[in-house]
Amino acid sequence: MKSRTIKRLATVILLAMAPTTVVACAKGGSTASSEDTAGGTLTMWTHNAGNKNELASIEAIVTDFNASQTKYKVEVQAFPQAAKKLPCILDIDGPNVPNWAWAGYLAPIEGADDILSKYLPTTVGKYKDKTYSFGYYDVALTIVSRESVLKKYGIRVPTVDQPWTKDEFMAGLKKIKDSGDFDYPLDIATSFTGEWWPYAYSPFLQSFGGDLINRTDYKSAEGVLNGDAAVQWATWFRSLVTDKYIPLKSGTDPAKDFINGKSAMLYNGTWTAVDTRKKFGDDTVFLPVPDMGQGPKIGGGSWQWGMSTNCANAAGAQEYLKFSAADKYVASVATATTNIPTTAAAAATVKGYESGGENEVFRTYSEKFAVLRPVTPGYPFIATEFTKTAQDILNGADPKQSLDQAAKNIDANQESNNYFE
Repeated sequence: MKSRTIKRLATVILLAMAPTTVVACAKGGSTASSEDTAGGTLTMWTHNAGNKNELASIEAIVTDFNASQTKYKVEVQAFPQAAKKLPCILDIDGPNVPNWAWAGYLAPIEGADDILSKYLPTTVGKYKDKTYSFGYYDVALTIVSRESVLKKYGIRVPTVDQPWTKDEFMAGLKKIKDSGDFDYPLDIATSFTGEWWPYAYSPFLQSFGGDLINRTDYKSAEGVLNGDAAVQWATWFRSLVTDKYIPLKSGTDPAKDFINGKSAMLYNGTWTAVDTRKKFGDDTVFLPVPDMGQGPKIGGGSWQWGMSTNCANAAGAQEYLKFSAADKYVASVATATTNIPTTAAAAATVKGYESGGENEVFRTYSEKFAVLRPVTPGYPFIATEFTKTAQDILNGADPKQSLDQAAKNIDANQESNNYFE
């Protein structure tokens, strides 16, 4: 039997979906749409009215789709703050796709395998060998610094093929700390909340050799979340604070603090590139994350498009999704959001992501280092449990005891849901 807790979580998510983008296609009379009927109008709800560039790129896709055929018409409307029934097409944060698919809210996307095979794997949402979503872009995590700073302290500039080792990384932080030139040598954005914690910090756990759950069958966290490698990660994570390499809680804008000289290095996403380059120009370097023993790891997966199971216009929704997945739309949305284009063909047309472009390295990091968060319907619970545990450890809780309890809680949740069979 499905756990009431997990089922309720999925329901809460769909009723409080902002920020999200959805194309409504419900039956006439529904509170979730207007008079949409099979073969007629598909209503698009969008949250991104505040981002004029992103909104314009979505509206351009809609305009092109409407002009390409006469059977369906997409109309853009403001996203309602609450809805009792999911619309036809919606976007959802990638790691939550398995939960939504398991809960019966998402329908598989059919006939798009050839198109989506060219996408970065982290931008295609799958569950039980079926495709449920795709995204136009991904983002990558990176260590932002300045070449002049690294040179001053005799720290090697790492490369994709030769990232810093753990010892090399820590030695560099110590040199900077001992100089007294910065408030902290590193800022890892601990003031950020929500999904940032598993997205940003579980890759370090994986680089140590641990994980959030055993991925062979997604049944148990025992041994991977609380094994020797995980305890080593937790001990290291806490030492960043006790050794004064990072602030216990970052400022509200860690990128601005970095730009203002409070930290020598910043662990953050590729979205920081515009502002940091504006300040430091060619002195800015975007470095690969360090190899803590099992290779560099970063989080993968961002917002993706899918189709709900209650869609009255399933054929029209499928047609729109396949149409919108074209390279030129990947390029336009990635450009509007300043994120990594998901296809190589699109990247070649986006300024900075072309071969030799200043942003090409971001796509390389995503290709080589990105790890999906666990592909299980239990992920929302896992994410919450990991966040609480990581915060406790950073604040001084015993690493082994904290991880043991987290593994126990995750295992109990997976078991109570019959492992989401």
